[in-house]
Amino acid sequence: MRRRKRRRKNAAVTEAMRGEEDPKEEAHQGSSALADVKVLPVREEDGPTLEDLGDGPKVEDRCSLEPTMDILSYSENEWKGNTTKSTLIRKGYTELSQRFGRLRRVRGDNYCALRATLFQVLSTSTQLPVWLQVKHISMWPEELEAQEGLIGHWMFPSECRQGDRSEDAVQQLKRYMELLQNRWQAAVGCSSAEQRQRLCELVFQGGEEELGLLEALKLLMLGRASELHTTMQAGGDVPVFCWLLYARDSSDCPRTFLSNHLSQVGFSGGLEQVEMFLLGYALQCTIQVYRLYMADTEEFITYYPDDHKEDWPCVCLVTEDDRHYNVPVGQPNGLQVTEDHTAIPEDLPADCLDSKSQKTSLQADCH
Repeated sequence: MRRRKRRRKNAAVTEAMRGEEDPKEEAHQGSSALADVKVLPVREEDGPTLEDLGDGPKVEDRCSLEPTMDILSYSENEWKGNTTKSTLIRKGYTELSQRFGRLRRVRGDNYCALRATLFQVLSTSTQLPVWLQVKHISMWPEELEAQEGLIGHWMFPSECRQGDRSEDAVQQLKRYMELLQNRWQAAVGCSSAEQRQRLCELVFQGGEEELGLLEALKLLMLGRASELHTTMQAGGDVPVFCWLLYARDSSDCPRTFLSNHLSQVGFSGGLEQVEMFLLGYALQCTIQVYRLYMADTEEFITYYPDDHKEDWPCVCLVTEDDRHYNVPVGQPNGLQVTEDHTAIPEDLPADCLDSKSQKTSLQADCH
């Protein structure tokens, strides 16, 4: 039995190294509305108040995740026709619906894997992971720059370059790491799953806060990749995916991994499968992905990574093509998602609210 499990594990990891082929052998019937939405960054002084939320667009209208929709209805609308591909994807959605009732589409840019994962982590976390409680974690930018010079030329999205700031890349990433700690702590401090969902609606609004958090995830991935590479060089034991990560001609060390792969995430490319394993290790979280185009195979449900399923928390994503990831919601762990996320609950933790007004959005810490 152990041998069979090891074969399946190695097969899942090895598949991450296969050349990318176009899984869309037919035209996708649905629109990609979120991919075309331009979200303007919000400054502290003009963040939305409770009164603004009542008169203007709803919070969910600006959110980087669309409101929930029925999985089976979405499947029928998006994958019409009787082609082999459509039939397979619909079958995958039918199997997915046995566990989840609804789906949230994630903004269709090259951050989607990071965004979907972080949304699920924050909306389901009930305790702060031990690794995030260590103050040392916020010092990673300084250490990575001092040891290997990896941070000085970090690429930031335009929304993260507002104003006349004097801080350098190290200071900026340190600030984003502290923001990640604060937001995760705020999510854990919520009194209910519904409250955590509403908090996430406010965090995932585009602009500097959200993108800064996603850059913090990239930093975590780089830090973990550097640690694992050092262990490899010393002859220590590392997960199988590490050998595959660094076997690529374009990624033989942390520096080339950053310049040729990680720096492109959010800009010209998303995460490759082998990097999904690294993301799971960086967060010490098992990312369970329903890969719909792999329905009817043992790779339909893949775990990134698959060696800590018993001792790490698990979040679930869904993909039709290993490129874009959406968020299934509904019944896992007893979580019930309400339809209306527009109201800001009165009992949100104090540090979730703007420092100028206790009724404004969650964006003060970034400014």
